[in-house]
Amino acid sequence: MGRVRRNRSYKLAQIYDRRSREVPFNAEVAEVEVDNPLALDPGETIMAIRSIRSDPLGRLHSHHQIDEAQYRGGRAFQNDWERAERGPQAMDPTREYVDGARSREPVTESQRQAVLRLNRVERELGTDGAALVHDVLVLGLTMDQIGQRRAVRTQRWNDYFARRFRECLDRLALIYGFATEAGTQRADQRR
Repeated sequence: MGRVRRNRSYKLAQIYDRRSREVPFNAEVAEVEVDNPLALDPGETIMAIRSIRSDPLGRLHSHHQIDEAQYRGGRAFQNDWERAERGPQAMDPTREYVDGARSREPVTESQRQAVLRLNRVERELGTDGAALVHDVLVLGLTMDQIGQRRAVRTQRWNDYFARRFRECLDRLALIYGFATEAGTQRADQRR
């Protein structure tokens, strides 16, 4: 009986390719570059797959409709909103007092700072801009859904909301320090 011959034509690059090949049929995903958690040297990155199904900011970023500074500004706003939302909740005086009920949590310094930044964002964006940013980044609404909520359903209004949202993201990038005023002026000149 002869020796079994082994096939040595495999590629080493495919051994470390751990990306998923199968996704659910209704999934919306995009490839992103992230820091390698197993890296020995700082700064190494790997490609990962991110779901963009219910993430309007991630969808805009993956389709190159917004830049990195706008994306990071939007994520910083979402982070501040989540941090501030966890704060103290109102007591319901109609409910019966139960001994051993959980006490209210004190407001932390990070929550206080998040609320201060959100107040500044609302002042900078104005009432309409802050409502638009809240609808998209917190509630996850599309421009079509925002138009329906405001009883304007034409494509012209959708384009206006999209343009205004990008302007608000530019402002968020400035507020959170991901862009400078000079960089924003150059971006406005290119449009």
